[in-house]
Amino acid sequence: MGLLSAALVGAGAPHAQAQKAPAKTQTTAKPVIHSKGAAKQAPPAGGQPRDFALPAKEDFTLDNGLRARLVPFGQVPKVTLLVAIQAGNVHEAANEASVADLLGKLLQEGTASTSATQLAERVARMGGALNISVGADQTTLLASCLSEYAPELATLLADVVLHPALPASEVARLKTDLKRQMALARAQPGVQARMKFNTAIYGDHPYGRGLPTDAQIDALTLEQVQNFYKTQYGAQRTSVYAAGRFDAPALRQAITAAWASFQQGPAPKIEVAKPLTKGDLLTQDRPNAPQSTIVVGLPVVDPSHPDYIRMRVMNSLLGGSFGSRITRNIREDKGYTYSPYSSLTTHYRAGTWSETADVTTAETGNSLKEIMNEVERLQKEAPSTEELKGIQNFEGGMFVLRNSTPAGIIGQLNALDLHGLPETYLTEQVKNINAVTPQQVSDIARKYIRPEAMTIVVVGDKKVVEPQLKKFQAERKKPL
Repeated sequence: MGLLSAALVGAGAPHAQAQKAPAKTQTTAKPVIHSKGAAKQAPPAGGQPRDFALPAKEDFTLDNGLRARLVPFGQVPKVTLLVAIQAGNVHEAANEASVADLLGKLLQEGTASTSATQLAERVARMGGALNISVGADQTTLLASCLSEYAPELATLLADVVLHPALPASEVARLKTDLKRQMALARAQPGVQARMKFNTAIYGDHPYGRGLPTDAQIDALTLEQVQNFYKTQYGAQRTSVYAAGRFDAPALRQAITAAWASFQQGPAPKIEVAKPLTKGDLLTQDRPNAPQSTIVVGLPVVDPSHPDYIRMRVMNSLLGGSFGSRITRNIREDKGYTYSPYSSLTTHYRAGTWSETADVTTAETGNSLKEIMNEVERLQKEAPSTEELKGIQNFEGGMFVLRNSTPAGIIGQLNALDLHGLPETYLTEQVKNINAVTPQQVSDIARKYIRPEAMTIVVVGDKKVVEPQLKKFQAERKKPL
């Protein structure tokens, strides 16, 4: 990431022009003297950051409430389509955990007129692929094809959603697959730590549920799947996005015709979580484990909050990039871990900040101490302008890269719609990232990333870790 960040700094047109300047201009660069005495020109300054320009698009809404957004983009003769349905794990009842996942798997088993094999073959003949995934807030169908097949693919996706076969003959097999996936996930210490963290933060809200047990999956019935489809799926909760090269009138007509008969269904609704801030320390024993997996974090603001962009920049500087402070401390300097990272995880009107690391068991307590030290150092002292500018270049560059593909663009548009954000959130994001000041970074850390309020989860060898954790707790500093 550090090399990528450096490359992004010089990716703008002004930099490219400087490289083509006459030799007289090049001689103004200050020579760098290497150990062998050879002089080498220092790289020229990077170009000015550019805001993301959202391509011209067409938005329309069908009579049943379904929304569509068409974005002509690029020169490659392909198109990417995304169907986003606001029906995910957050909409499951307490006694039907993972029913949304089972429905998602059944959607791939074909339609009333097309078998699973025929569905896969049709998409392949269009030069593309189809992926159906279920998340906390949404179920999504992501597909691509050659441009000439865009109307046909849009029609096929509508058939998958509107007329699913939901074959009873496949339920047992798919439940077995789901149980196998959950068993593999539960065996991972990172998943164990994250589940404990989510439960501590979100409590009884669906965001806080652990992975479903075999018994819970076995208890699911086809009738529950069908009922979830009837009560949670509908046009009002569905958006169709397309980006790439396509015949706009033909694609618009195909979407309108294919989705017009979709039931209106329920209005969009996500139960807003009320995250908990307890400052608990939770452990899970992994006897003789050579590493401890730690997750340290607490609730913070979501993308709809005015502080969120500043939070993004602060996170990247503190632990969210390869050159971040926590990473330099416990990876480069101390050697406690190989790949620590901090992240902002967002849901609808809810979010968390957390630092995650697999650390040497014997250094578990010291790792926690150094993480807290870096948090408090940032709270007390604003970063230098130079350090912050490197992080801003990285964040701005990564944002532009994420929007450089059709899938990236429609993913961003879907996020806007889910969180109810204006398009200026995208078009002014680079400007807003670069407007963050060093003092604001320190202020955001002080306001939100409070060590005394953090939930700490440690999955590791209890007999080795517990004495370290007791010492760590005894030495924890009081709030600033």
